[in-house]
Amino acid sequence: MKRFSLSRKQKRNLFRILLAAGLLVVLEVLCLTRVIPEMIWWRLPLFLIPYFVVGYDVLRKSVLGIAHGQLLDENFLMSIATIGALAIGEYPEAVFVMLFYQVGELFQSIAVGKSRQSITDLMEICPETARVERDGAEREVSPEEIAVGEILVVRPGEKIPLDGIVLEGSSALNTASLTGESLPREVAPGDEIVSGCVNGEGFLRVRVTKPFEDSTVSKILELVENSTAAKSRAEGMVTKFARVYTPVVVGLAALIALVPAILHWIDPALLPNPLGMVKTALIFLVVSCPCALVISVPLSYFAGIGGASRRGILIKGANDLEALAAVDTVAFDKTGTLTEGSFRVSTVYPAGISESRLLALAGAAEQHSNHPIARSLAAAAPATEAVAIADLEELPGRGVRALADEKELLVGNAKLLADHKIDLPANLPQAIGTVVYVALGGVFCGMIVVSDRCKPDAAESIRALRALGVRRTVMLSGDREPTARAIAAEVGLDEYRAELLPAGKVAAAEELLAQKQGSFVYVGDGTNDAPVLARADVGIAMGAFGSDAAIEAADVVLMDDSLSRLPVLFKIARKVRRIVLQNIVFAISVKIAFLIFNLFLPNLWLATFADVGVAVLAILNASRGGR
Repeated sequence: MKRFSLSRKQKRNLFRILLAAGLLVVLEVLCLTRVIPEMIWWRLPLFLIPYFVVGYDVLRKSVLGIAHGQLLDENFLMSIATIGALAIGEYPEAVFVMLFYQVGELFQSIAVGKSRQSITDLMEICPETARVERDGAEREVSPEEIAVGEILVVRPGEKIPLDGIVLEGSSALNTASLTGESLPREVAPGDEIVSGCVNGEGFLRVRVTKPFEDSTVSKILELVENSTAAKSRAEGMVTKFARVYTPVVVGLAALIALVPAILHWIDPALLPNPLGMVKTALIFLVVSCPCALVISVPLSYFAGIGGASRRGILIKGANDLEALAAVDTVAFDKTGTLTEGSFRVSTVYPAGISESRLLALAGAAEQHSNHPIARSLAAAAPATEAVAIADLEELPGRGVRALADEKELLVGNAKLLADHKIDLPANLPQAIGTVVYVALGGVFCGMIVVSDRCKPDAAESIRALRALGVRRTVMLSGDREPTARAIAAEVGLDEYRAELLPAGKVAAAEELLAQKQGSFVYVGDGTNDAPVLARADVGIAMGAFGSDAAIEAADVVLMDDSLSRLPVLFKIARKVRRIVLQNIVFAISVKIAFLIFNLFLPNLWLATFADVGVAVLAILNASRGGR
């Protein structure tokens, strides 16, 4: 993370504020010492110097707003209030109001800049060029020009430009830009690596597995660019409130100024000094300006999104952050979410054939699949016993069907065998894990048990969620009931649903949505999780090795696949919600109090604090959302 510094524009605005403040102090001293007489004609031109120094851009924006039909904004309110103050002879007050307003604008700019930096730092994870081997030589090209299957060369200290598999070399990758994790990740030939990581001390040759537009870094950049596009409900309410509130305020201020003048015109005895009510109307305008709400509420969500990104959590919009603050039910996928997804064959039960033949059949059928269970079966197949496969067909929610030795080969779950009228032996042992059945030529050949391990932080994360007030935790799994029951008990979930096909997961999610008392959150990583991720109030995807479909359908992405990020995410969301409520209550309460006070003792200086001062305090409070 780079150290934040003022931009050129912020430095220029700070100089204008300091210059105008210095000129105002000098003029006030000269007036108090009567060096500048109170009634002299050139007193106004002198005060106009600091006024224009600090407020020329506000006046310009006000004029442009009027030209474009957007006259009732904070620039218009500040302009009309300060010009009115100058008109009634309140020169120092007019300058001070504009000065204090610009101080508030500078605070806002700095606060937004700090929050934006934590997000835009991610934009630097993509290198501008990449080295690729072509025609026996290394060439530097844009990552967008590299095709799947080409060989990348990544030297020490360089960023990984595209997702791929290490062919040669070993190194330690710095994944902090993606995950926030400071510990390096060791990689060796055969390991998958994702774009955006920084190579350590080793030289790597990498075969590209995804084009640039589908790579991890490209997906992240898309999320970052759209992260603040979706407004939260509170943000939308404040924007609508300001659109109605501002015209009402201007109308009331006009009535406060005009009604006494009309009464004075009718009969001077009714109201001898209507000019005092003009000042009251101007103060009313300054006090009622909704800057604190319009600025601080979006800034609170922006700061929260920025703070989450520093912790390896990407949030697509403020509305998602708001929904996370009211989470009631959290549902999890099993494989790759609650468990590591690093399957291994734990037990083999052959029936009528040898153990090596059973593994060879299963491995051959699954050798072209990227599913973790399929990869574990392919890895367990003996290299000495090859099986020729033809007409391979994947059956979603069932397994695979192929031809082996001109016989139908089935590798999958019990439903697959039932669909083909193949009965399972009655004496099969109960096994904890994913059971894969194998049949050849209509004859049952045995079963293979593939086991997965729970993630080390899964149980602790579930306990942390429960401590945060999450009422219900559920696992939705396509695995067998005994395996799902064992995993749910190990991590401490309240409920589980087993043997669910993708459509069954959606149906279970609909049921949980109907029973929720707050927000329903689903956490998953696979392609079959995409429909549930999209249907949930908030879908959370595992970003390091989750499927592209899951990442695109999700509202939040955990870049390091760690469940311990979930409590952190929920804490950030709840903190942001508290800050938003604090700012709304504080701003409205102070403005109401000062409006009442203004009726009895008009004071433009105090009115300025009620507007800009409250805005500055709200901005400072909003900035805490990302810490």
